[in-house]
Amino acid sequence: MQKLQKKVQGFFQDNNLELSVEHRVVDLMSEVGELSKEILLSTSYGKSEFKSTDNLKNELGDVFYSLIVLANYFDIDMEEILDQTLVKYSKRMKEKSDLVAE
Repeated sequence: MQKLQKKVQGFFQDNNLELSVEHRVVDLMSEVGELSKEILLSTSYGKSEFKSTDNLKNELGDVFYSLIVLANYFDIDMEEILDQTLVKYSKRMKEKSDLVAE
């Protein structure tokens, strides 16, 4: 994951994409919205079975990029926080037998 974070950071710096954290959060939320829209469209708003599309992959890539940019902004190691999250979910599964957020 660190390799991916460094790759995104290099791209970010090479293209002078400095924006405020507020703009970065709005960008992430916008990309999540576009991903949601693509999922809704691919299922005819829940009327048919989900089928992956190339555009869905593109939107997921945009979300991933935006998330990495935000993690880099806060100097957060994404692999470390993913490991912590998996431990949290594992404990929750053992205690409650589900992953329902608290």
